[in-house]
Amino acid sequence: MVYSGAVDRIIGRPPPKTGDVVLVADGSEKPIGWGVYNSVSMFCVRLMQLEEEAKRDPASALNMERLLEERLCSAVDLRRSLGFPSTNTNAYRLINSEGDRLSGLIVDIFADVAVIASSAAWVEKYRQQIQSLVSKVSDVKHIKWRSSTDILKEEGLDMSEQKEPAPSSYSGTVKVMENGIVYLVSMEGQKTGFYADQRESRHFISTLSKDQRVLDLCCYSGGFALSAAKGGATNVTGIDSSGSALDLANENILLNKLDAERISFLKEDATAFMKGAISRNELWDLVILDPPKLAPRKKVLQSASGMYRSLNALAMQVVKPGGLLMTCSCSGAMTQSGLFLKTIQGAASMAGRKVTVLRQAGAACDHPIDPSYPEGQYLSNYLLRVM
Repeated sequence: MVYSGAVDRIIGRPPPKTGDVVLVADGSEKPIGWGVYNSVSMFCVRLMQLEEEAKRDPASALNMERLLEERLCSAVDLRRSLGFPSTNTNAYRLINSEGDRLSGLIVDIFADVAVIASSAAWVEKYRQQIQSLVSKVSDVKHIKWRSSTDILKEEGLDMSEQKEPAPSSYSGTVKVMENGIVYLVSMEGQKTGFYADQRESRHFISTLSKDQRVLDLCCYSGGFALSAAKGGATNVTGIDSSGSALDLANENILLNKLDAERISFLKEDATAFMKGAISRNELWDLVILDPPKLAPRKKVLQSASGMYRSLNALAMQVVKPGGLLMTCSCSGAMTQSGLFLKTIQGAASMAGRKVTVLRQAGAACDHPIDPSYPEGQYLSNYLLRVM
């Protein structure tokens, strides 16, 4: 990534337009690599290939169509080596933006549906080629294109002026499987429709849940709750404020033939529910707290820290002494700053409880991270013992 503030000068007339392929050089005009240009974004150039790589692979140098095909094939090969898809999991991330060296592009596979999320002007420019390549991936029969309108506005694109989605754009719901559990995924749901990044942590919860009483806060369509029920929990309660998400969660109970006496979902604000539970002295063996993103920008990090601290303090108070709390943050600013663990410590002090960290995790292995772009590390997941 080349930030706008790092650009000394632009050589060539007329100057490049947004979406154009450009060479990037150092102060002595020695080539560094090439990428796609944006005249208004803080991401002035999204580097696609370094000079050394271009020398080794001259056929793809300055050739976006060829590079897209190579990067997609590489992403497919990586997921195959990681075991995706498999007989018990067909929901996974195929392309993870910078982690797969296609900055601004995300592709999630849900059974036979590919959801493509665009957050860069170049992705919109090459939309037709991207859709064509993704449609050739094994098992993909439908494509859903999701443009991140607010982010693209910062890229200089007004999506209100764009054409309406093609009639073939997939909508409705799709049935997927993860770790042997069936889920209905809404194509109009949050993010790309399903949080595949928590797959490994959901499986881990299933191994901890036998004979336990489990509370899943901000449960969305029931991912952790269903995993706990499948793992043998005696009772599972899921809480979310979204009625449409809970409709999916309740359908998921039926799809998995789970005992409705052992698992239930309630439409309620998580904070209000926890305060009510505390007043009733109600406690759980295992609590999961996975709230939505509270710190989308660094400038709101301090206020978000206060919200995370308050939520976690309440969550700790509904855990039995010696019980477990899995607490999460999907705010990149919180994860990258290292503040989340300090926030947890502050929450324990507020709650009058003592915690120890048993496990620390991030996004699942199909969400690779480029070390040169640490901003890709957004998810924090801590398993705590609460005394």
